[in-house]
Amino acid sequence: MNIHTIYAQIFKVWRQKRMVMFEAIIEPNSEDAVLDVGGYPATWTIRPQQSKRVDCLNLHEVNFEDSRYPNHRITTVVGDGCSLTYDNSSYDILFSNSVIEHVGDWEKQQAFAREVRRVGNRLWIQTPALECPMEPHYLAPFVHWLPVFIRRRVLRWLTPWGWLQKPNQKKIDEIITHTRLLSKKKFKELFPDCVVITERLLGIFPKSYIAYRTNSEQVAGD
Repeated sequence: MNIHTIYAQIFKVWRQKRMVMFEAIIEPNSEDAVLDVGGYPATWTIRPQQSKRVDCLNLHEVNFEDSRYPNHRITTVVGDGCSLTYDNSSYDILFSNSVIEHVGDWEKQQAFAREVRRVGNRLWIQTPALECPMEPHYLAPFVHWLPVFIRRRVLRWLTPWGWLQKPNQKKIDEIITHTRLLSKKKFKELFPDCVVITERLLGIFPKSYIAYRTNSEQVAGD
């Protein structure tokens, strides 16, 4: 079975629930333009569209057969979330789901946060929690807490990701380099004008964090 199929099935319910929460808090309406940084049209086609349009921005081109979804107004664009080419407050809503942990080192994550806060009026930024025992990319517990030199040795043989993907050492090094989970403290530091809420696994463990801003300025909270 393809690893991406497994991811899709595991996260489908959580993503649907998160979109309901997004709609309740951010309240997109028929006048709003949405920029989804690092996202794909499939995120938006699972529910009726509330906004005027959704632009999905990625580093690479994404094919989208809009004719299959006549009730959705979605386009795909190429761009870099760490260096957006849009003016300040160009979009009513800036949305990003599980992207900031993949943009690079701390400096890149700071650049990403600055750009999305600059371009969007209302914000909804989600990222997996470093504090969660289960690492969502490797589908294995605890490995993301290990030092890098140990992770380089165990990802291939002790994780479902390694068993299914059978990566070589170069691929392992790439995913380690480009997967940097954030603690709640660091996430709040990146989004000081947002409220930060915690999604929980089994009602106990932090699973992911969401930073949202419904107005121009807010104070980070629980």
